[in-house]
Amino acid sequence: MRPIILAVCCGLSSALHLLGQTNVKLIGAVGDGIQDDAPAIIAALESGISDFYFPKGKYRLTQPLVFDLAKRGASSVTGDGTASLIMEGEGPALRFVGSHEGTAAPNTVKPEIWAGERTPMVVAIEIVGKNASADGIEAVGTMQLIISKVVVHDTRHAVRLAVRNRNVVIADSQFYNNRGIGVYLDKVNLHQINITNTHISYNSGGGVVSHGGNVRNLQIGSCDIEGNHQQEGPASANIWLDSTGGSIGEVAITGCTVQHTNKSPDSANIRIEGGGTDPSLERRESRPFTREGNITIGNNVFSDVQVNVSIRSARGVTVTGNTFWEGFQYDLMVQDSTHVVVMGNNFDRNPRYKVNGFGDAERNGVAFRDSADSSFIGNLVSGVRLHSAAVEVSNCERMQISNNSVLDSDGHALRLLNVSKSVVAGNLLRDDRKEHPMRASSMIVEGGSDNLIHSNSVSAP
Repeated sequence: MRPIILAVCCGLSSALHLLGQTNVKLIGAVGDGIQDDAPAIIAALESGISDFYFPKGKYRLTQPLVFDLAKRGASSVTGDGTASLIMEGEGPALRFVGSHEGTAAPNTVKPEIWAGERTPMVVAIEIVGKNASADGIEAVGTMQLIISKVVVHDTRHAVRLAVRNRNVVIADSQFYNNRGIGVYLDKVNLHQINITNTHISYNSGGGVVSHGGNVRNLQIGSCDIEGNHQQEGPASANIWLDSTGGSIGEVAITGCTVQHTNKSPDSANIRIEGGGTDPSLERRESRPFTREGNITIGNNVFSDVQVNVSIRSARGVTVTGNTFWEGFQYDLMVQDSTHVVVMGNNFDRNPRYKVNGFGDAERNGVAFRDSADSSFIGNLVSGVRLHSAAVEVSNCERMQISNNSVLDSDGHALRLLNVSKSVVAGNLLRDDRKEHPMRASSMIVEGGSDNLIHSNSVSAP
């Protein structure tokens, strides 16, 4: 009970120091926003101190604080939400370097990792960038990194994970208005990462971005991820999984709001580029690249980009229970993919959003192209504009298209172009608008063979 008494009698910062955590103001840091506090903290690091508490203040840093876990041991940077690290130098304000080379399995974790390197933490700190090349937090070779209640803004990348890490947790944080990426998996070998209850917004290079590397078990849940694009600049996405040069799979994206902005060229809420690299010819199936995937996208809200969800060259993607609107080119685009299940989603044009003033510029719509062994079942598609078909399936085979409602849309409700060996059944395909500038048949079949098409309810052109 003595630590609790100290916290009450002496104040939080003094109590934390007495409990063994080092108050940076007791080792020479000032926190006045004027003095460079990096030398004092780096000197403490070199002396063997690696657990720092930052009381209220603005701590100028002109160089990174590097935590060499193998040398310094278990490390932490914590505050109570009132301290800011002002990064005026290049590179990350906080860099954690570990030596873990194993997997997430306990028998691959060396005793020295458990003894001195496990679970580096950053808790309740703000990081502000004041240099064009300043980043927030970087981690290499860590085991069980935890980032919680952290705010990062005006840096380049808020969090960058590189080379190799295992079992990362990012929770209850705010990554806002950074020039680069919110959470950047940069060609990293990383299994087990959870990103939860976090706002990731207005980062110009993307929200959660994984490029290359070897990534498995990525969980993104209960987050607000929006506006992570440049209005003028290279394409990005709120969530971008790009396996080019690597392999990304075993991903769950659930319970998030993912939105904005259609003003950015080629913007997407989720962009999956599954074409990866693997030396195994069997995995590549005689292709020059693999189709990476095993991705679940469930119970999210998507709106206001050029393509809400784009899936290319992937295998094993499930899209269920989501709400889509304001896909200015498409709500869903699936290309060169297999084993994609799209079920129970709402693709809508809700009148409440007319107040946004887009004047029906958003087309919405669903397209499957050059794909196979996939299903589109039990979805509601309504109010597609300016497409030749609300749901287009072209150059595909072994497709199951059943029990969907495709309503009140321009062009055909369903177009099958060169579709073979497929079942199309039990769909409600109608346009019952009284005023309709285009009158097309509800379903059109062009080319293809060996299909079973029956029991569809259609409206006459």
